[in-house]
Amino acid sequence: MKVDFKRNKINSNKVKILEETSKNKKQNGITLIALVITIIVLLILAGVSIAMLTGQNGILTQAQNASTQTEIAEAKEKAQMDIMAWQSERLENGQDATLND
Repeated sequence: MKVDFKRNKINSNKVKILEETSKNKKQNGITLIALVITIIVLLILAGVSIAMLTGQNGILTQAQNASTQTEIAEAKEKAQMDIMAWQSERLENGQDATLND
């Protein structure tokens, strides 16, 4: 009987140790599900970022359009400045400064 009691006590101690170890293992580390969810979220964010950069209304396209519009506006302003300089020069000389089509 004493042997059985000792075996039961040893077995119960082993069970307690195994339970504690399994609890510790469950609490430590990242689960596979959490890792998969994190990867999926990162892939979605990457897809959205790439779409925002390269689409028809993407940032790169909008920057190119803004650059083109700036060049056009600069050319118009230079033409207007040249016309105004020509008109002021003609007015200084006492000449007619109207533009003829």
